[in-house]
Amino acid sequence: MVKHVFGPVPSRRLGRSLGIDPVPLKTCNWNCVYCQLGRTNPFVTERQYFFKNEDILTQVREVLDAHTPGDIDWVTFVGSGETTLHAGLGEMIREVKSMTDLPVAVITNGTLLYLPEVRVELNAADAVLPSLDAGNPDLYRKINRPHPDLTFDRLVNGLIEFRKGYNNHLWVEVMLVGGLNDSEKALSEIAGWIEKIHPDEVHIVQPTRPPVEVWVKPPDEEALSRAHAILGKVATLVMPAMGSFDFGSEDDLIEAIIGIITRHPMQESQLIESLKKYSLKDVKETLSALENSGKAQVVTRYGKRFWSASEASYPAEKQDKS
Repeated sequence: MVKHVFGPVPSRRLGRSLGIDPVPLKTCNWNCVYCQLGRTNPFVTERQYFFKNEDILTQVREVLDAHTPGDIDWVTFVGSGETTLHAGLGEMIREVKSMTDLPVAVITNGTLLYLPEVRVELNAADAVLPSLDAGNPDLYRKINRPHPDLTFDRLVNGLIEFRKGYNNHLWVEVMLVGGLNDSEKALSEIAGWIEKIHPDEVHIVQPTRPPVEVWVKPPDEEALSRAHAILGKVATLVMPAMGSFDFGSEDDLIEAIIGIITRHPMQESQLIESLKKYSLKDVKETLSALENSGKAQVVTRYGKRFWSASEASYPAEKQDKS
């Protein structure tokens, strides 16, 4: 059975977040240069039931029942690609809210918010976290590399329309990529759209997990300061998530690790830290078993080793931006 529920994992914005993944890796309508999940091939643009809602919800119930109060802060729908491509998302949000008092979040690229039915479905969530990495069509194409049908106008107008009918937390994420969208001009254009969208918060984030394109770099300190100044008082710098990952039962440790790194590639040092309750010998054996499983790979970025799913597609480390 496909494992749809993972964690809880330390989240940049949501504390200890229990993840629900309703789509296969990598089901997306974007091919972002910074994506931690590898390249998108082929694009998926049509909403469909990739998995049965009942199967996903059964796993959610089992995991919630296995945890004590305080273990989990949020339940988060976050896909191995674009979450809203699952046609049953709205129903699942409502079902999860009926089985727990924990708040429910949806992480999305926001591309399908131009569809009225998607806006209605996401209204049931306590927080929606869409992306806005560019303030003009050209930069949108360069950074997010969307399917040709997904225009910049559709993205920003969908966000504006969603805000009009959504009364819970709307937190817009801006992923800063050094040399692409961290200039004064680029940030000012993004700020102009943020003023029209009226989110509750703007989260400035940086690529800290392995970006698909090796030339992608985080912004420098000057660029971060510039982003804070331009994006205004609601802008919040979200630091890399800290803390250990919950791998669940020791009986399926390798599968639990694979379940997390498929959605959240992990720096090797963080993986080892999360295994600190085991002996050094056990940790070495676990990493060896992970490597031999055929389901994991090591990706090197910024001179660091990251563990990711084997089916994720990354180019060679020596690739040039040109």
